Amino acid sequence: MRTVFTGGLVFDGTGSDPHPADLVIEDGRIIDVGTDLDGDVAVDCAQRTVLPGMFDCHVHLLVNGLDPSGVRRRPFSLAFFEAAANMRATLATGITTVREAGGSDLGVQEAQRRGLAAGPRMQIAITMLTQTGGHGDPWEPSGASSPLFPPHPGKPSGIVDGPDEVRRKVRELIRAGANVIKVATSGGVASPRDDPRHGHFRDAEVAVMVEEATAAGLGVMAHAQATEGIQVAVRNGVRSIEHGIYLDDETISMMLDRGTWLVPTLMAPRGVLDAAEAGADLAPSVVAKAHMVSQAHADSARRAIAAGVRVAMGTDSGVTPHGRNLDELPLLVQAGMSPGQALCAATGSAAELMGLQAELGTIEPGKRADLVIVDGDALEVATLADRVLAVYQDGELVVDNTGRKPES
Repeated sequence: MRTVFTGGLVFDGTGSDPHPADLVIEDGRIIDVGTDLDGDVAVDCAQRTVLPGMFDCHVHLLVNGLDPSGVRRRPFSLAFFEAAANMRATLATGITTVREAGGSDLGVQEAQRRGLAAGPRMQIAITMLTQTGGHGDPWEPSGASSPLFPPHPGKPSGIVDGPDEVRRKVRELIRAGANVIKVATSGGVASPRDDPRHGHFRDAEVAVMVEEATAAGLGVMAHAQATEGIQVAVRNGVRSIEHGIYLDDETISMMLDRGTWLVPTLMAPRGVLDAAEAGADLAPSVVAKAHMVSQAHADSARRAIAAGVRVAMGTDSGVTPHGRNLDELPLLVQAGMSPGQALCAATGSAAELMGLQAELGTIEPGKRADLVIVDGDALEVATLADRVLAVYQDGELVVDNTGRKPES
């Protein structure tokens, strides 16, 4: 059955401005984009814009805010049921593909793939690699340890030291089903005993991670906030820098030379501060770190964007509420992107970062029909999160925010 989306604007994710066009899909694929097209079923898109299904390149579907004491009280399996709700909320905002940066295991990915749980298609990191005392080490001075993601058969511990341990752990993660390897090459904000200004792991350790990931056809993403932590990642071939809070000119130049991506997650520190204001049981040091990094984070993103560093959208959702992913777009605009560039960061550019550009990310004949219909002009990104009307995956209507099927 041919379905034609007619009468609206198309933002195709290639860098072009929205333009009037019809769009025809059949058997889950885009088959034509143009004018005066027809089909068996018509979707009236007058006063609307059709976009490619959007991407979030940094989410945590098993996280619902920062509340360590709440995590300790939560039954182990409850997180997976909460993840199903978070997946639905993410899909409802027009995010049809995510890179899950730690938490979800192969079972969560497989549940989505089989249609048991509605949500975005995903690449999974499973566990973040961290050095002892690093961003992913939950040790507390009392000797207690309350990991955000307790290890289980599908999710090994990520604490490693030295190249030999790193090599074995990367292989374990690949065995467990990881599609991307994640490492913390610096301290972070929402962790008890590390400093986001300090670099973690040495060159030999990161080189082994990249070597093993490359052998399996995978990329590496680095939680990297400290300048040296970013540089050790870039020097050794890490594909994307997550957060990138303390970027200097030398580091930006390195990223440009090597084609390293930046996933700024500008929402993330704000999410920590919002959680503290809402009464989350956060250590004073965590709140202080969130305040400390906020200005540097925004400044670094502005300078990287101005220099031409490749940027893909990511939010760190989980730290921030699921379903508000598109609130990152106006922050990218504040950091110097045009609205069209910010939307490309969530479509065509994000697909390229994740290696999915042959199938997803743009509206072109032959691509999979992951589509989003929004009310009005998509370039008005400040309000886009509240104007998503319908979401399609492989040509199937999976979200209807209008209260009725948009087909006529």
